[in-house]
This record gives sequence, structure tokens and C-alpha cells, in this order.
Amino acid sequence: MSDPGRNLWTHSAEEAVSAPPLNADARADLVVIGGGYTGCAAALEAARQGAKVVLLEAETIGHGGSGRNVGLVNAGLWLPPDEIVKALGADAGGRLIDALGRGPQMVFELIARHGIDCEGIRNGTLHLAHGLSGLDDLRNRFRQGNRHGAPLQLLDKAETARRTGTAAFHGALFDPRAGTIQPLAYCRGLARAAQDAGAALHGQSPVERITREAEAWCVTAGSHSVRAGALLLATNAYHRTLKGIAAPQFIRVNYCQFATAPLPPSTRARILPGGEGGWDTALVMSSVRTDRAGRLIVGGMGDSDGFGARAHKSWARRKLASLFPEIVDAKIEHEWSGQIAMTSDHIPKILDIGPNALAVFGYSGRGISPGTVFGTAAARNLLRPGTVDKLPVQVQDRHIERFSLARSYYYEIGATLAHGISAATGR
Repeated sequence: MSDPGRNLWTHSAEEAVSAPPLNADARADLVVIGGGYTGCAAALEAARQGAKVVLLEAETIGHGGSGRNVGLVNAGLWLPPDEIVKALGADAGGRLIDALGRGPQMVFELIARHGIDCEGIRNGTLHLAHGLSGLDDLRNRFRQGNRHGAPLQLLDKAETARRTGTAAFHGALFDPRAGTIQPLAYCRGLARAAQDAGAALHGQSPVERITREAEAWCVTAGSHSVRAGALLLATNAYHRTLKGIAAPQFIRVNYCQFATAPLPPSTRARILPGGEGGWDTALVMSSVRTDRAGRLIVGGMGDSDGFGARAHKSWARRKLASLFPEIVDAKIEHEWSGQIAMTSDHIPKILDIGPNALAVFGYSGRGISPGTVFGTAAARNLLRPGTVDKLPVQVQDRHIERFSLARSYYYEIGATLAHGISAATGR
């Protein structure tokens, strides 16, 4: 594994939170397992409502996908709206589309309310057409989004070049609702706000067993346990095996990122001058954004710590050079990988895992807004059983992903081959 210190977000996060290990038995109204966006948003909402909350994280707050995220605060899912409606029906699909359409607003309101120092910029995001077929896809998404009330704008090649600083893209779909953040700092800020509201947060406290005893949940971590009336499992892609609860089923997908040293001001002024972040329409997707210090960050599918590490790292250097030739010699100072919990239909899941207990997972790469929305809604539902209308999706008894391990390897091998082929073709 690469040195965690090479993760840019760990290096640059201004927010800090102290979450000591669980060192005594505790009682709570709600016990949350997982210290990412979902868990921290749930802890904050529950504590804000006056509930006694205990959150248990196996590592440190934001250790998983929340601290390895690209940092794009997008509205909606990867799926176009019509596909969501087709999968869920008009009413349920519309509810999810509306809830996630308001997601960025919720995120930036929390940032402002709690003074979270996470480099928040709400100047929109850019979905970038990597080719003519990608531009056709964006035109379709533009029509669907506008029909469902999203204020999307379709940009031509010239305007896209002006906003990105490169002529590599054929156009872009601009979403003014969205923005960028320092993702780990945002997660830590949620955790700090939850503590300020009275929640107890414990890191380095991996849960080993969950049991149901006398109308309460008993969650054991090490030699201590937490007894609570309600339980939220919010481990997502970083779920660890534990006794008493079936593991959520999803496909693990890897995503790696590479950040340059801070660019000179004159260069920085030409690359993404408005501060938007973007991702492209390619089958093996990539992303590009900058941070407050002026670093350029490029990301792509694949594990830079795995068997395809050399291919992914070589691809990142070529990608930067192809997009922005003027920084071909820029030093890459940080590189890191993270895991995504993907579902086959790309729709997040909420599972009923017992009396007054929910598991939330499967954002398929859209963790920030959905994690905030789903975590907040789950806390409200668990504290007031029966308010199912507050949940963004219908609760399911189970979710099965067939051949999930094989499919995880398929995606990693595909990304490695695509990045290797790009070396052979010079693209």
C-alpha cells in the first residue's frame, strides 16, 4: 500500500476531529457504524434532534471513501433521470431525483452553518464530452435534466475550452447546483459538528459483533459494547466482516488520483479558472479539478496500489500532458486510491436489517451529496419509526449482487488494459 501521507486530502485538510477509541460501555438512542459522510451526517442530525448518539469507526474519521473522494459535490446519480424513473417508477424515481437534486444545497448549507473549512466552491461542475458520442450522451442528459427541473446548461466546444483551459473536449454539461470541496475536511467538519451537538465519536474501534438483546442492539468493539435502541450501518465500500449482521452486497470498484505540485499563478489562471471540477464521458472515466493551493488533480478508474499500478501511474502523466501540455514537467506530489461501492443498477440501497436498524450503501461513486442526504434521512427515520416518507428510496429486505468479486476484478482489469492501451496509442 502507498503511504497514507501521500493522500493529498490527508496532507491538506484544515479540519481536525478527535475521536478516541471506545474505552467504556455506553448506552445510546442511536449507534452508528462507520465514520464517513453517511455516518457523520446521521450522527449530526440525530444529535441535533437531542438524541444520544455513539458513532464507531474502525480507523479514523473519513478513512474510507470519504477521505479519498474526488470532491465533486454533484446533484443526482450517474444514471440519467429517465433511467431512474424507469427503474423505480414515476413516484419513487421522482422522489429520489428531487432529494438528490437538493443535495448540493444541503451540503453547502451545512458547510456554512458549521463553519467547515473544506475549500468549498459552489461554481458548478462540468460533465465533459470526450468524443462525439459523449456529446450525444450529454445532449440527452441535458434534455432529460431540464425536463425534470434541473437548471443544466449545454456548453459548446469553445465555451468548454474557455472554462477548462484545454481544447480536448467536444462540449460539456454544466450544472450550476454543484461545486467542489476538500472531501476529507468536509467529513471531519461534519464529525466535529456532530460532537458539538453532543454525539460521542470513537475511532480505532472496529466493530466485531452485533446482537439483539432485550429490545436493544448490542454492538461490541474490543472489550466494550454500546447498547442502543436504533442502529445504522454506514460502512459502504469499507465494510469489514462482523458477526451478527449479513454484509451488504455490492461491487467494489477502485479509483485513483494524482495531484501536481501547486502550479504557478499564471498557469493556474488558465486551467479551470472558475474553479469547476469535471469528469468525462469515457467508458473508463477520468476526472479533473484543482484545489485551493493551485494543484491540478487528475483521477481515473483503477487501483494505483494494485497489480495495474504502473499502467495507472503512467496514464496519469500522459493524461495531464495531453490535456495541458504547458504543465508536462509538473511534479506529481501526491497519489492515492479509494474504493467505491457500486450496485448493478447504480441506485443506492437502504436495507432493513432488523428492528429499527438500517444499512445504507451503494452510491456508485457519488458519495458526497447522497451520503449527506441519505445519512440525514436515515437518522430522522430511525428516531421516528414509521416516517418512511422521509427516506429517498424505499427500504428493502435484501439486496443481492451476483458474482460481485468477479465483477470487481473485471473493472480493475478493464481499467488497467485501457490505461495500458493508451500508452501504446499515445493517448
